[in-house]
Amino acid sequence: MENDARSGEPTDVVFGMEKRMHYLQVQYSTYKNTLQQIAQKIGDVEQEAEEHKLVLDTLQPLPEDRKCFRMINGVLVERTVKDVIPALQTNAEGLKKVLDDLVKQYKTKQDELEKWKKKNNVQVVQS
Repeated sequence: MENDARSGEPTDVVFGMEKRMHYLQVQYSTYKNTLQQIAQKIGDVEQEAEEHKLVLDTLQPLPEDRKCFRMINGVLVERTVKDVIPALQTNAEGLKKVLDDLVKQYKTKQDELEKWKKKNNVQVVQS
């Protein structure tokens, strides 16, 4: 049986450990990338929700019969404030629900990562 010159351990044990370390690094990177993607989505949805809030705050004090314009599937459509406000409120509520779901998903994935780190005795070293 051949020994590794660095540690004196059998070569197949060292290669097994290296494979495991590489596998753990890949898994860790996958977790971190997933968390980063979810965080990006959260940021995008938060921005869109803030835009809806800004538009609603602008339209609320206006007379209901005042005309306004709304972009629907890339087409600018003329409507009244009375028609647009309910649609904006519905969209804003939908965005809030999506945001809540994404935050839950992020927390779940983060908890999953922490459990995985404990199970595999992984300690992150910042370089």
